[in-house]
Amino acid sequence: MEPIALNMNRRLALKTLGLSAVGLTGILTPFRSVSAAAAPGKNGFTLPELPYSFAALEPAIDEETMRIHHGKHHAGYIDKLNQALEKEESLQGKSIVELLSDLDSIPESVRESVRNQGGGHYNHELFWPSLTPESAKPEGRLAEDINATFGSLEQLLKEMEDQGKGVFGSGWVWLSLDGNRKLIVETTANQDNPVMHGNTPLLGIDVWEHAYYLKYQNKRAEYLPAVLGKVNWPEIALRYQRAH
Repeated sequence: MEPIALNMNRRLALKTLGLSAVGLTGILTPFRSVSAAAAPGKNGFTLPELPYSFAALEPAIDEETMRIHHGKHHAGYIDKLNQALEKEESLQGKSIVELLSDLDSIPESVRESVRNQGGGHYNHELFWPSLTPESAKPEGRLAEDINATFGSLEQLLKEMEDQGKGVFGSGWVWLSLDGNRKLIVETTANQDNPVMHGNTPLLGIDVWEHAYYLKYQNKRAEYLPAVLGKVNWPEIALRYQRAH
């Protein structure tokens, strides 16, 4: 009977957080969540495995794009970040959030590398578990806050689409909590992120061309609603809960 009781307690805990049983795959995978407490291993930062197969998000994101995006782009950011950190012993062992939240303290010789390569690593580590093959609408406190702030989930998604389409060149569109723990939609250029200016990112959508060009070519306006239809809202709700 103990396994049954454990499952019931888990469902009760998720219900308390306002999460549905639909989309549990996105929560209960071994994927390591991005955390300020997560320090690199002795060999530096490493590439996390995806919490689903490369083809799992089709047709929104095709398998080839996922393989290149994860195995080439994300891996490349990590390799270059580790190379930069090797040059500064004082930075070794710091978590990615510690590095990015105080860029002014980073030695100038590696600051741009930490910003660009570290930002690329952090953003993608947040991005992968933000998506799920079977998306479910947010529930509970997060849903209430979304409705109070934006009017509805549909209005939030429309705001993210509009701001994402408006990013000039490469960047990201975010659902974040500002310093007052208020939900906001914001954008950043390149691999910058809300951590760099004191906000807490809950959901980030990559609008670099490498995230969508193989399938959508230059049609970012088609990519955005497709990928936003794959949001892992239970995972976003857990981040929201931790931030409060």
